[in-house]
Amino acid sequence: MAKWGEGDPRWIVEERPDAVNVNNWHWTEKNASRWSKDKLKELLGKLKIDEPGIGVLEITDITSIEGEAVANNRKGKLIFFYEWNIKADWKGLLNGKSEDLAVKGSIEIPNLSEENDASEIDVNVSLRTGEGSIDGDVFKEIMRNKGTQLIREQMATYIRLLREDFAKDLILPTKGSTANQPKSESNRVILNKSDCNGTVASALKPVKTDQKIEMRSLELSEKMKCRADEFYRVLTTPELVTAFCQGPIELEPNVGGKFKFFDGNVEGIFLKLEEPKLIMQKWRFKTWPSGHYSTVTINIDEKDDHTLVTIKQTDIPSNDFDRTERGWKNFYIEAIKRTFGFGAMLY
Repeated sequence: MAKWGEGDPRWIVEERPDAVNVNNWHWTEKNASRWSKDKLKELLGKLKIDEPGIGVLEITDITSIEGEAVANNRKGKLIFFYEWNIKADWKGLLNGKSEDLAVKGSIEIPNLSEENDASEIDVNVSLRTGEGSIDGDVFKEIMRNKGTQLIREQMATYIRLLREDFAKDLILPTKGSTANQPKSESNRVILNKSDCNGTVASALKPVKTDQKIEMRSLELSEKMKCRADEFYRVLTTPELVTAFCQGPIELEPNVGGKFKFFDGNVEGIFLKLEEPKLIMQKWRFKTWPSGHYSTVTINIDEKDDHTLVTIKQTDIPSNDFDRTERGWKNFYIEAIKRTFGFGAMLY
């Protein structure tokens, strides 16, 4: 029992505007589902990517938002539950093309929840039109890379606003305080659904252990209607690389020199240059695990009526093999043939 003149703060009614939930002791709950749906539509509906030298990609419709969100206050601590599956449509239009030639696709965000950081949110990208076409592959890659980054940023904004804006009136004013006084981060707790037995989830994120990545190799051969030195220059001259990449690039054409193509999505270092017959590189997608490079060897063999180009690549993460192979075919081989008139049938 409390001593005279003291007392348990749970039972003291202070001078406060509502005279309820003294010192924020009792569990209070506020449904955030409707607010969340409106906010998610607002944030995703603004997504638009203007890619210099290529075209414009934008979200056209939020087709489905399924899930729920709840904010709670217990003993002055804010606890959040939210779980959403979001689907949306997008379109991409190359510069100079009419609207009826736009590439159309969809995205799905299956795991927006309090159990994942915004950086861990998955964004699944698919095409509805343009599958297998150069236009389709271009915009799908833009959405998978730059689009995913922007979507994660918008989801981080949603999480922040849920905590700071929507839940601001859950911490009620006590004597000598104001309702709008911000709470410290120590009072913001994310509770996993699996921890609903009354204990608060640890604020520490689980340590991710290194996993062995399965590797694959590929080899492509192509007949080019050009001389060997012409093809060599296409891959080592900044102006020519810019032409077939259709956008800004970075290129240092010397051994040890670095390169970045396709808005930085492809990057690497030159290991060996033997004009006009050999180019060897360390090569990677920027989405690959940090520090992991494949090795690319491009042999250029001039024949009587054509030049045979053979591309060999080792140490490709197996889950990215198909994208890598399509990239070589669509964004290198086909783009070079189309840009410089080196066209020929597959060898």
